[in-house]
Amino acid sequence: MYPVSARFLATLPQPHRVITRVTLFRTDGTVVDLPHTGGSVPVDRGQAIRRTCTVTSADVSLIPTSPADEIAVYGARLRISRGIDYGDGTSELVPLGLFRLDEVSGDVTIGPVTLTGQAIECIIQDDKFRAPYRASGTVVGAITQLVQRSIPDADIVSTVVDTAIGSRTWDTEGDPWAAIQEIAAVAGAQCYTNADGTFVIAALPDLLLTTPAWEVAAGEGGVYVKGVRGMSSKNVFNGVLARGENASDGVAPVSYLATDTDPGSPTYWDGPFGHRPRFYSSSTLNTTGRCQAAAELLLQAAKAPNAKGDFSALPNPALEPGDVLRVVHPDGLKELHQVQGFTVPLTPGGDFPISTISAKEDG
Repeated sequence: MYPVSARFLATLPQPHRVITRVTLFRTDGTVVDLPHTGGSVPVDRGQAIRRTCTVTSADVSLIPTSPADEIAVYGARLRISRGIDYGDGTSELVPLGLFRLDEVSGDVTIGPVTLTGQAIECIIQDDKFRAPYRASGTVVGAITQLVQRSIPDADIVSTVVDTAIGSRTWDTEGDPWAAIQEIAAVAGAQCYTNADGTFVIAALPDLLLTTPAWEVAAGEGGVYVKGVRGMSSKNVFNGVLARGENASDGVAPVSYLATDTDPGSPTYWDGPFGHRPRFYSSSTLNTTGRCQAAAELLLQAAKAPNAKGDFSALPNPALEPGDVLRVVHPDGLKELHQVQGFTVPLTPGGDFPISTISAKEDG
């Protein structure tokens, strides 16, 4: 979860004044605090671009009406925040993302104007390879080169152990953002931008080894609104076979099968769940050890969604995908859930649905 004060979390279930800020960075260098009437920021770790945004405004001057206006808009960025005015002269704002402005539209006379955008990963995704591209070295080094190829001043932070990779060449017209995810997978990780717009290389936290970031509890003083609990085996795997072959480096085929070996797990490899392997291959894996490391880390995420939930809570803009929540249902049942996605409204109140990818009973 994005770092916030204890006061911030304690105030969420209480009546409070919501504040939001949308800052427009135009390509001509001007920076404008954008008056707005609404909008939202959907966040979903299952999407290639995790964060998107929609902002509505009554300011019809935002609609480009000349080539100069268009130049100032194409490539512009939005920084969006939501927070709390404590009513004592202090406030606390939480960033929701840094976005490339993709579209501005509306009635040129009466409005409203709608602005939409995507987190800045899209800049890399759109900058397709114009010639064959070869990556080698380490996970962090190769990803850094690919990110800064399109965004030279980008900040990159890694929370995984850097790992050597075999060489890999992508064809002309290839997707650099997909290439980054392939390289990250060698370390069992994903790459994404966080709420600050920093590129992060990180693995999905272990549900049972991670301290819950937030309690979503029913009852007085809680933030729980409603919830649906279910089980699903869709996209659940209890084994990962990682394979690598790199003829250009003279490396023979290598592989490793990682399986769920816990007899107490509902996805135990030799249990009633059966054998449901997932396959991953890349020339970046050029030793059995690297295949093993990738397979074991990928397995953590592959076997995670053996339960799922969809909850509505009072909005918490500090939430991040992958956060572990302690959910206390109205009947007193306590569970640990891991966040898949949510949508932060840019208006006071509003529904705040949270989808989760896994759940375990919390003793």
